[in-house]
Amino acid sequence: MLNNFIASQKQMTGMFGHPVAENPIDQMFDAVYKHYGLNWQFWKMNINSALEIPTAIAGAKAMGFAGFCITVPYKIDVIATLDGFDDDVRVIGAANYVTFEDGRIIGHNNDGKGVVKAIEKVTSIAGKRAVMLGCGGAGRAMAVEIARAGLAHLTIITRRESQGVEVANMVQCATGVPTDWVLWTGNIALPKGTQILLNATHLGALPEREVVPIDWNTLSQEATVVDVITNPRITPFLATAREKGCSVVDGVDMLVQLAMQIFEAWTGISPDELVFQKAVEVALGE
Repeated sequence: MLNNFIASQKQMTGMFGHPVAENPIDQMFDAVYKHYGLNWQFWKMNINSALEIPTAIAGAKAMGFAGFCITVPYKIDVIATLDGFDDDVRVIGAANYVTFEDGRIIGHNNDGKGVVKAIEKVTSIAGKRAVMLGCGGAGRAMAVEIARAGLAHLTIITRRESQGVEVANMVQCATGVPTDWVLWTGNIALPKGTQILLNATHLGALPEREVVPIDWNTLSQEATVVDVITNPRITPFLATAREKGCSVVDGVDMLVQLAMQIFEAWTGISPDELVFQKAVEVALGE
């Protein structure tokens, strides 16, 4: 006898960004959905221009998405298309995921919360001096949350003065943590006493694997070095830090920490971290 059973339509979730090809987030979420017996699926969607973001979001709403993530370079652009957003988005000025609540498109930002959880598995943040390279959508959230975690001082280094000064002022106003901006020129000489160094740029990602131009002689081997890049897991930046003797925090662990929170927001299920860690290891072929 033929089996005429037709499975119900999968509940869709996804991510909008450019580029998205090297990000393992879809394989990770799909594996976790399967583990919890959910008939859900995660789609990575490459959106070529910020001008297409409103159409993409309207399409996701029309097709009944449960929610979606926003990645570079649209974490700031997306805000104009939202019906509302939480307090983190209001302070940070960027959103990294969306929920649909009573038909309304609501933006959230937990980028920084994922970073803090990942760092604090390796070292404490409170009372330390940190330097962050770059301050785009993810960097803005990282800067605010690590400051909230008790930093003594933060230095932001960027190539664009307007962006760097604006984020430094935003962090200091939101958290009270002294925050400086420094212009990024040539090989970066890090401020004396740097204890946490964060790369919030896309330097080092596949396929180029670009080197982050810093003067490693200005960083102590006691420092903790952090990278947002997820693929490769160990970037040239982190590999050099390891060779120097520094502790490292990779972007994959950050992804796991924030993805767990997003999964719970979408599904109502509090996930086991080991399930996410295993899923991303398989996705990366580890």
